[in-house]
Amino acid sequence: MILITGGAGFIGSILQAGLAKRGLETVVADHLGSEGKWRNLAKHPPVRVVPPAELDAFLESHPPLEMVFHLGAVSETTAVDGDHTWATNVELSRRIWEWCGARKVRMVYASSAATYGDGTQGFDDDPSPEALERLRPLNLYGWTKHAFDLLVTRRLIRQREQPPQWAGLKFFNVYGPNEYHKGRMISVVKVKYDEVAGGGAAKLFKSDQPGLADGAQARDFIWVGDVVDVMLWLLDTPAVSGLFNLGTGRARTYLDLAHAVCDAAGKPRNVEFIDMPKSLQGQYQSFTQAPMERLRAAGYAGQFTPLEEGIRRYVQDHLAAADHFL
Repeated sequence: MILITGGAGFIGSILQAGLAKRGLETVVADHLGSEGKWRNLAKHPPVRVVPPAELDAFLESHPPLEMVFHLGAVSETTAVDGDHTWATNVELSRRIWEWCGARKVRMVYASSAATYGDGTQGFDDDPSPEALERLRPLNLYGWTKHAFDLLVTRRLIRQREQPPQWAGLKFFNVYGPNEYHKGRMISVVKVKYDEVAGGGAAKLFKSDQPGLADGAQARDFIWVGDVVDVMLWLLDTPAVSGLFNLGTGRARTYLDLAHAVCDAAGKPRNVEFIDMPKSLQGQYQSFTQAPMERLRAAGYAGQFTPLEEGIRRYVQDHLAAADHFL
């Protein structure tokens, strides 16, 4: 049996679909709420859905778990409640780590490219404390993810009890179906599709970096199916542990993305540049790109979906289809 925290969410529900296709029993820990989030699981329901408030009691009941995919988190980059975000992203993660270590259960957890801050220290997924301590995340979310990466690294150095396999995955900009509940944190692909499908222009933020053209801000955008393929590979490869970037290894501009959305939707390439909100100024990553050498060196040989193809799948197979869900 496999536990997925955050399993009704965006990446978690796509992972749940992949595990269900294999015929594996799963338990999802998540809030279903009242906004239709259950639809993310409708085609591939788990054995159980455990409310997050009951997760500790569930674990103490000694379930026969093979692996924990810990994806549940406060994931809003604009989060401001420090106590709640720390309790969820660090303390809960620590308790799950300790539980897995004591019971010899494998664990994969979600870190984030937000740990790299403005990118001036690079994007190398070097797991050493010296390398991690140089990073300066720009927001509360990134800082809490960074804090847990540091906690893991320090425990490994001190040879504290650890899961028999562990992996922290620094997700870059993931896009794809089943993200519709995410509100303001929904992927830019979905936002741009809604704009152009409604007959308007794809709106992009003007650059706030001297010398950087509007629309030239670049991110490492990765198709959610590729993310799940890596997690399934880790499930199949118990000898691999470590902290790994999870992007494509190639940054693409927001202008590239907007054009790909227009093309996939069959609309003219119409882009409008707007001022960046004050809430994002000083916290906006103008460039991210994931060096992928460590994951490749660990043995992962899968290929990553090009941006245009991933956007075509998302738009034509989901957003423009009668059934948006995977």
